[in-house]
Parts: sequence; structure tokens; C-alpha cells
Amino acid sequence: MKSEKITNSGEPVFRRRYEDACAAAHALDLVGERWALLVMRELMTGPKRFSDLRAGLPGISANVLTQRLEGLEAIGVLIRRSLPPPANARVYELTPWGYESEPIFQALGRWAVRSPLHDPRLPFSTASLILSLRTMFSRERAAGLNARIGFRLGEETFLAKVSPEGLEVAAGPVDEADAVFTGSPAAIAGAIYGGQAIGALEKDGALTLTGDRKIAETFITLFPLPEKLPPLEK
Repeated sequence: MKSEKITNSGEPVFRRRYEDACAAAHALDLVGERWALLVMRELMTGPKRFSDLRAGLPGISANVLTQRLEGLEAIGVLIRRSLPPPANARVYELTPWGYESEPIFQALGRWAVRSPLHDPRLPFSTASLILSLRTMFSRERAAGLNARIGFRLGEETFLAKVSPEGLEVAAGPVDEADAVFTGSPAAIAGAIYGGQAIGALEKDGALTLTGDRKIAETFITLFPLPEKLPPLEK
């Protein structure tokens, strides 16, 4: 459904709306366009350049990404800004209201992962991995654990902090981490969610682990997935 266009004044004019006072319907008016939510997902871990967004969304065209960025900017979900030298790059960043949408992604993720049609072999971005950790973390399983786990994911690094208060995962240096995973998001997800042994992934060259192996082995058990629905009847 093509829901909006952007006028010269920057205000969104919705071509097709649900004409429904329900706030959930209005949310779909705002971000129901194809790719819009996934653009927001990619920005949930911090500002990104246009090229970074395309790398995280391999199925989107440059034209469609431009349209979605313009649309999300017009409704106040994201902003554009320029990084100071030496970067001299333009980045896109969620507004505070945009960041407030993270619980939506968490609820959708917990709900949809139960589907028997879910295919975990499809492309899996860095933002997807980080959001999944925030979503599936079990405070009960982590009781009494204090640990810092680092992730080197291409050019990006993230630090996960486990404490009695819960889990925090954010971009940042990993020099002081107890253990550090280096590899693709898909490989690390395979260890955390797919039941693949860390040693086997290391042997295959899919990832490397440095630091305290015992803490790392404990960490990957803290993210249980909801029970799958039974297969659909044919």
C-alpha cells in the first residue's frame, strides 16, 4: 500500500489511510509502508550512513530507501545530520520518539519467532542480532551473573553488560570485555539460538572467541526462544 508522499514543505500527505481513529491504525498510516520498519530497526543501534543502511537491508533499492528515509523524517521518526571532521559524512539517526519504538520490535520478534514459517537462514543484520539479544534475554537464567561480552561485527563493536539489573547492549569498545566474539551476526546467532557449538563454529572459521570461554558458554544460554507453534497442516 502506497500510503504517503512528501510535499515541498516536508509535511507528509497520506494518499491512502485506514480512516480509523484507533492508534494502532494510525501507526500503520505512519510506518506501515514496506521497508519502513526495517529502516527503523537498522537505526535502533545508532546513527548510520546511507551505505550502511543498504548493507543491512540487501533487498532494498537505493530509490526506495531514499523514499523511506524522507518519509520517516517528515513524520518525526528520524533526522539527518552531518558528522564533524574527519568523518565529514551525513548520517541518519532516530529521534527520541523513534527510539521509543523499540518495544514494538521486541514484541513483534517474540511473537513472530514462534511461527513455523520463520526461516533463520535468511540474511541477518547486526541490528537484528543486537535487538534480538535485548529481546530474548532471560533475567532468571542470568541470576547472579556479572559479565561483559564484546562483539566484533565487521567494522562495528558492541559491549553487552549482564548484571542483576538486566542486560545492556550498546556500541562501544570491547577492550575490557571478559570474552569477545568476532564473526558475522549469523554465525553468532547460530551459537546463541541455533544450538551450534562455539568450538565447531571456530573450527569452520565462522567465528573466533577470545577471553573467558566459561563465561562465553554461559552467556549464550541466556536467550531462550519461545516455543514454536506446531507445523501448519497441509
